[in-house]
Amino acid sequence: MPTFTALYPQIELEIGLNDRPVDLIREGVDCVLRGGPALDESLVARPLAMMEQLTLASPAYLERMGTPTCLEQLAGHQMVEYVSRASGKRFGLEFLLGSELHPINLPKVVAVNSSAGYFAACEAGYGLIQAPRYHALRQLAEGTLVQVLPDVAVPKMALTALYPPHRLLSQRVRVFVDWLVQLCARPGTGLQG
Repeated sequence: MPTFTALYPQIELEIGLNDRPVDLIREGVDCVLRGGPALDESLVARPLAMMEQLTLASPAYLERMGTPTCLEQLAGHQMVEYVSRASGKRFGLEFLLGSELHPINLPKVVAVNSSAGYFAACEAGYGLIQAPRYHALRQLAEGTLVQVLPDVAVPKMALTALYPPHRLLSQRVRVFVDWLVQLCARPGTGLQG
């Protein structure tokens, strides 16, 4: 963000970080970034990236439950379930075998509706999660989470900028979204792919 504000010092940013659904028009919001499906078809959707996802667990969880090395070894494991505030959809684990999607719903003790809660529950040892690589970089570096099943592909997650159609005319929204597109395409962001 410092790069953007240096390029466009006349644009004042107000940033909210949460997983709740935002009614852009009613709340007067210019633009949102959404990971996953772009649920509202009345908005303009600008694809930014397809984010690589990882299957993750805490070292304490793996010490207690064992480290699976293939999908068959997931029997007896548990997951942290993510519940979308926007759609109410419950997300389990998903893997790609070839081009075929294989959803796997393991038993769960905890279900959460925020990304912060999702990571906290995983770090506390409640089970496996799947999340974008960029979002787990700190935990991976600190060793509070580790990647499991690295050889089993996980579907990528779309990252999209959404804004109301009338905001298309806004110069500030246009330059911000164009900047996001360029940012996501740069190597080293963990977002390209």
